[in-house]
Amino acid sequence: MNAILPEELVVTVPARAKIVELLKEADTSIDSVRIFVSGGGCGGMNYGMTFSESDENRDSVLEDEGGCKVVVDPIALCYLQGAEVDYVDDGVNTSFVFNNVFKAVGGSGACGGCGGAH
Repeated sequence: MNAILPEELVVTVPARAKIVELLKEADTSIDSVRIFVSGGGCGGMNYGMTFSESDENRDSVLEDEGGCKVVVDPIALCYLQGAEVDYVDDGVNTSFVFNNVFKAVGGSGACGGCGGAH
């Protein structure tokens, strides 16, 4: 049974709206967006998002009535405690941004190449 994402990981209203939009435009086999954490080199951790065709038993899931579905595996969730996923459109650039990422492991909070959650 999948766990609900804890309150320690917040997905803002703008981020949820963009995820819903992206999922509607995606291939029909895509049912969610997966948040992942990678790296750990001199640049710290990298936080990103990708489309997902399914969720695993151990994944935590955030799903709402509006069609937003986000999955996170248990390892990534450890690095996301206290984080906020937001979507920023400043008129020039649009991207998902990870705010308040787990400082103990480093990381910029920038989502490299996931402006479209690809």
